[in-house]
Amino acid sequence: MSKTRSNAVAQAEAYYDSPDADSFYFTIWGGEDIHIGMYESDDEAIVPASHRNDETLASMLKGVTKDSVVLDIGAGYGGAARHLAKTRGCKVICVNISETQNRLNRELNRKAGLDGRIEVLHGDFENIPVEPDSVDIVWSQDAILHSGNRPRVLDEVQRVLKPGGQFIFTDPMQADDCPEGVLQPILDRIHLETLGSFGFYEKELSARGFEKLEVIDMTHQLRRHYWRVGQELEANYERLTKGVSTDYLDNMLKGLERWVDGAEKGWLAWGVMHYRLAK
Repeated sequence: MSKTRSNAVAQAEAYYDSPDADSFYFTIWGGEDIHIGMYESDDEAIVPASHRNDETLASMLKGVTKDSVVLDIGAGYGGAARHLAKTRGCKVICVNISETQNRLNRELNRKAGLDGRIEVLHGDFENIPVEPDSVDIVWSQDAILHSGNRPRVLDEVQRVLKPGGQFIFTDPMQADDCPEGVLQPILDRIHLETLGSFGFYEKELSARGFEKLEVIDMTHQLRRHYWRVGQELEANYERLTKGVSTDYLDNMLKGLERWVDGAEKGWLAWGVMHYRLAK
């Protein structure tokens, strides 16, 4: 497969390597876990809700042992990888586009004594830098949306998974019945032309020989998470300006409001998708 990548992935690399984004996501979004949280209440803190995402996905996996190899694509700061390595004893390979995040991931792995179980690779999920048929599980949390060529990402997932391997992921998506054009302000901000959907993933994965094990629609958590992040950003605005530009923070507040509005209007979707590749 050609080693080209979409413009959206290049944009994501520049964005997440920026000092503004790095400071904001680690400070506000969830610390070691920079994905959507699973909240038990509207006022729950972001960090435990985000970690519950790790726990929930891990509990759904079948047959994980110390000999299993899990590939986390779009691994961020590696919170999920450390959870899996600690609780299941498996090996985890993190592939992530931001070398800024990768450096901290490696440091946190060393501090946790897990650097022998977790490998961190700089790369993107349109060109996954691992061998074919080499991993037991592909894991991803809220990262695939950043691809401008999601079918290619799914081709890569199929390529690296062993026959019978599992693919478990979450992704911010549009609703299957989303009206055309209404999400353009969100798409423009994150340099995308489209979002995926539950229907998109089911169709594309089925075509690649995957069977659906479980899909859980948790769209209410998307709305809640973006709302909570907005709350925390407003509460910590002045403190954040010491390390993050006000332009970045103001644009982030506007972007968060658009995600909340889109979720409230039924235009967006989010949930857990668990599939198995045919043997």
